[in-house]
Amino acid sequence: MADWAPIAKEYDPLKAGSIDGTDEEPHDRAIWRAMLARYAPNKGVTGDAHLTLFVARLNLQTTEEKLKEVFSRYGDIRKIRLVRDLVTGFSKGYAFIEYKEEHALLKAHRDANRLVIDQHEIFVDFELERTLKGWIPRRLGGGFGGKKESGQLRFGGRDRPFRKPINLPNMRNDFYGEGSSEKRNWSREGTRDWRTRDRDHERSRDKRWPERERSWAWGDGERERDSKDERSRGRERKDRDR
Repeated sequence: MADWAPIAKEYDPLKAGSIDGTDEEPHDRAIWRAMLARYAPNKGVTGDAHLTLFVARLNLQTTEEKLKEVFSRYGDIRKIRLVRDLVTGFSKGYAFIEYKEEHALLKAHRDANRLVIDQHEIFVDFELERTLKGWIPRRLGGGFGGKKESGQLRFGGRDRPFRKPINLPNMRNDFYGEGSSEKRNWSREGTRDWRTRDRDHERSRDKRWPERERSWAWGDGERERDSKDERSRGRERKDRDR
């Protein structure tokens, strides 16, 4: 808990797949793939990584000219790289923008996130491929955030930061009677009290059984005498009628 932070300082696929960064087992195959991946940043990419922004969720029709028009409001731009498909030449929906000065980078990072360009709400963050240790891209099961709401969710980035973990060890121990010695003794004494009470109940029930048998026997004798008296009275009435 002492070193916990909502934004990851070093990329770990296992932690990125956890909502609070505390999971110990991967919950989807992509995390396994990212943990086994050996990824190195593209050496063909040039420029200062610490002055570069990552811009995603772009409209596929958005051009470099449109990006320059929007992001030049925050400062002087050195280079814009809109990532395109090598075969078709169509935009892949994300780009990298390198500024000349750090204050322009920080201003764009603060104000341009969730800006609407060509009817699309964009996402803006620092470039992580060359600046975050251990980075694994989304295509290999890594990455941060994303729009997918079922399966392969990733946490620890600006888009979906870690949620602060809830520490419940004491509550669990108390719930299962594993807390203080006083609680354990109390539970054991309570068990003995219940057992003693059950034994007393059994003994009192055994004592009551003979009394019930006697009462039942007495009741049977009374009913037998009553039936004999009734029969004798019936015979007397017949004799009088004759």
